[in-house]
Amino acid sequence: MPSIFSRIVSGELPAYKVAEDGRHLAFLDITPLVEGHVLVIPKKETDYIFDLPTDELAALHAFSQRVAKAVKVAVPCKRVGLAIIGLEVPHAHIHLVPMTKVSDMNFANPKIKVAEARMQELAAAIAAKVEGGSGLSEAKAGADGATSAAVPPPLEAAVKGLHFMSESEAPLEAVAYAAPGGDLSNAALLKLLDEPTDAKVETLELTQFLRNHTADDGVLGDVELANRFKALQMFMKQDMDGVQVYRVGSEPKIHAYALGRMMDGTLAGFKTVLTET
Repeated sequence: MPSIFSRIVSGELPAYKVAEDGRHLAFLDITPLVEGHVLVIPKKETDYIFDLPTDELAALHAFSQRVAKAVKVAVPCKRVGLAIIGLEVPHAHIHLVPMTKVSDMNFANPKIKVAEARMQELAAAIAAKVEGGSGLSEAKAGADGATSAAVPPPLEAAVKGLHFMSESEAPLEAVAYAAPGGDLSNAALLKLLDEPTDAKVETLELTQFLRNHTADDGVLGDVELANRFKALQMFMKQDMDGVQVYRVGSEPKIHAYALGRMMDGTLAGFKTVLTET
């Protein structure tokens, strides 16, 4: 049975959200120790926080840091305390508690009741102060209907001016999507990319996909271009998780998407068009 937090992630239950990315969610505790008490969770349901892989635990704490800094600005306090208890809900979570004194962090204290209007006010105030944006409203539907997000500048620079050679030449376009956390089914992927729901999907490893372009002289016999493709491949493999190439559709025109997860959960990479007959 899904935890209460997983039901919040899925949208089944409401919450006073203050920040979100592809892998994490932060929202106000509805039975807080003090006003502005926030819970930070990974979207992937994991009972014990220290069962998270090292990189996921680090990402959760990095996300919590951004939220804590926003709480410190939005809610009057001396410090924001952090606590991990792990016995209340079988879903890993971090408590961020605004403090003016040490006893504010005593979980044996009676919980307070905060009016709905005040909870909404607090959530909005904290969300407005999250460095880099709360993630609650940044995602937007593009002209093609896909849910887009800001393309990381290093990725934009790495892709700029590159073209993929199949039976014709097509530019590489840097892309980013505000995708839900976890593995994507083909149906969810096609919806995210605004591709036809019945489109054929094939997967390919990035190194295999770029092999002709990263050869010593590259497919065009240009060492400089080959080195740029090598740098792009290295960036994606080092800075992204789960990089995969998705071939969508059928001959003669196939849409190819090379995508991986950035640290903030954004699904990013590049897309191009393959001509195959």
